[in-house]
Amino acid sequence: MLREDLIVITQAINWLKVESVWLCTVLNTYGSSPRSPGSLLVAKGDGQFLGSLSGGCIEEDFLQRIQNGEYLEASHVVRYGQDGLATHVNLPCGGSLDVLIEYLPNNEISLNYLLEMQSALQGYSSILKELVLPQHAKVSRVAQSQYMTQVERHDNLIRLLIASPPKLVIAGLSNVGMYCANFALTLGFEVTICEHREDELVRFADQIDPQYEIIPLFPARYLEENSCSANTAIVSLTHDPRIDDLTLMEAVNTPAFYIGAMGSQRTSDKRRERLINTAEMSTDELNRIHAPIGIPIGSKTPPEIALAIMADIVANKNGKSTK
Repeated sequence: MLREDLIVITQAINWLKVESVWLCTVLNTYGSSPRSPGSLLVAKGDGQFLGSLSGGCIEEDFLQRIQNGEYLEASHVVRYGQDGLATHVNLPCGGSLDVLIEYLPNNEISLNYLLEMQSALQGYSSILKELVLPQHAKVSRVAQSQYMTQVERHDNLIRLLIASPPKLVIAGLSNVGMYCANFALTLGFEVTICEHREDELVRFADQIDPQYEIIPLFPARYLEENSCSANTAIVSLTHDPRIDDLTLMEAVNTPAFYIGAMGSQRTSDKRRERLINTAEMSTDELNRIHAPIGIPIGSKTPPEIALAIMADIVANKNGKSTK
């Protein structure tokens, strides 16, 4: 789940303290569909809502139905699009999607339920949400071993793994790094930039988005002291061996799903030799490092290189290895 889902759940909590709400989750999509599984929407009985299921067409029909007194069961699944509930609601290219609708009454049980989801999306825990239609969902805390939304459905049994959004840790500021940070933010990643060089912080000051987390520490020290979760990508893009090598030496000790460093094939081969000779890095550890970083699209400029890097990261996040 991405950052926008945390905003939806936070609003749901605020509304639920006053009145009942409906929480909608996209379960499955078929054909061309505007939203991916796990996408959220919360609504009130007066028609106010936050989030998205389709970009407009589904929302209008759903809001009208709850204002007409429908969906008062604890949980309900409806299909929109081809062969769906409302035949006048059409999705692009004949696609369709299944939506889980949960009615959450204004009580402490519902509030605690949403607070557990909020905690998971904030990265404090991961939860498994299970329900048997048309009953209320139950949540349990689990080890965070996944870094993308997981949705399973077997007839009336539905399971959703909810964890924090993917995270990008950038070791050292650079032109390419700033473009990566911008792309990552757009893609829903949380962005942390580790930069201990004051002159670089000053040089890029006007490009630093307020949503970035800036850590004024040597990147390797940050990783040593904080590690990271399995939904994290770590990239070192400075071309400075003192930063890149030490970052990689610490990064391979974390469960990060992606580790990469910038440089040509020749530069990467020399770095590999240093990591073997100096850090005694194993073959398995070396194989975790994407170097040269990014997918081969013939990129030359900083934004093109950043695009290649983020495409590689997203592919690996989605289980599509590019090595």
